[in-house]
Amino acid sequence: MDASPKDASSKDISLAHHLALDARMCDAVKGIRLLSLVSWPASEQERFISGWHRGNAHLPQIAYPKSDLSDVRDELEAIIKACDRDHPLGEYLFRTASSYEVASDLICALGTPAATAHSIALFGRPGHTLPGSDLSNLDAARHFIDLAVDMDAGLASVEADYVLSAEVMQHELQIALDAFFIHHTVRVEIDPNLIAKAAAGGTRVRLRSNTGFTEYDRHQLLEHEAFVHSLTALNGREQPFLKSLGRNAPRITATQEGLATFAELITGSIDLQRLKRISLRIVAIHQALAGANFIDVFKMFLEQGQTEADSFTSTMRVFRGVPTTGGSAFTKDTVYLHGLLSVHTFFRWALKNRRLSLARLLFAGKMALHDVFTLEPLFLDGTIAEPMYLPPWLTRAKGLAGTLAFSLFANRIRLDRVVAEDLVLGL
Repeated sequence: MDASPKDASSKDISLAHHLALDARMCDAVKGIRLLSLVSWPASEQERFISGWHRGNAHLPQIAYPKSDLSDVRDELEAIIKACDRDHPLGEYLFRTASSYEVASDLICALGTPAATAHSIALFGRPGHTLPGSDLSNLDAARHFIDLAVDMDAGLASVEADYVLSAEVMQHELQIALDAFFIHHTVRVEIDPNLIAKAAAGGTRVRLRSNTGFTEYDRHQLLEHEAFVHSLTALNGREQPFLKSLGRNAPRITATQEGLATFAELITGSIDLQRLKRISLRIVAIHQALAGANFIDVFKMFLEQGQTEADSFTSTMRVFRGVPTTGGSAFTKDTVYLHGLLSVHTFFRWALKNRRLSLARLLFAGKMALHDVFTLEPLFLDGTIAEPMYLPPWLTRAKGLAGTLAFSLFANRIRLDRVVAEDLVLGL
């Protein structure tokens, strides 16, 4: 039976109500820029490493800005109370506004041990279990680290040993982005103040100056930064109604980083050393939460084969926004591996349940895995537009389905029951 005019009118009113709440939320959270606020000055690296060389390295002491976000929190509370959680948009806004509320608490607690609990509420922590498994992200991290250590010697002589300058990387990436983002301009810039190797937004990709990039880096940056982070930002900004899909809400971090890392995996752009690096960050967070201080964690990265500069950067990521004395951590870097495994599980689930078309929806803007299901009715009625851009690997849907289908079956084979003789006889 068709909906009555009264039902249709009520539906329109409810949609308009929540779209107005979405606009209010976007306006309220403009000042919440968590990653910018926890970033360290580039000069801190030189200061620490100089002290390390002299044998008198000191724990970094970072001054964070003091923020009063009480007005923001009041507005977010009002928005949360006004959400009808029985409406798909109401549920989405409730979750999103709540995550901004936690982020505002974290910003107000920067530099104190209290920031840790808010970070865990946003990003999780080492030891959290993976979807559909009794294993944790820490178990996964240790697995990849052990494999990488065992394989290091055997692979060292196989890979090409050369690096590309930041300028060469900038030129090559710019050509690729100009060819792909035909309706927008995404600039590739070299940033002397960037501590991370790269960072991406909707209109630019930044590269760290005075550093070398490998061929793997080039592919990773293209798939991870440009074809996920920049792509979803631009798609979100093109949404006709739901403008929050163009913003980096705190709750979408795990899915965004998981998608970006999955893109590396599905395109063959991730190497075992990259998996080791993101896994070591989880172990480092685990150690920091257990009491390790900045110098303890820095030493751990050195022992794992990272350079002094990379060890500092990796350790800095763990102690952003929190005391460096031990017992505290900024836990965002748990989301890379946890997100990768969650997104991989989502894609396999979607194929198994004949719903691989859901994968396209993930790229319509900045959203969490949960949102694909919650917001599906709004895609169907046109409130949310299909994505303008899709990463190349997703447009080759048959190839993606073939890879996932193979993965679904291969995962049923128990490697602990396989011996070399079985493989020979099987042939």
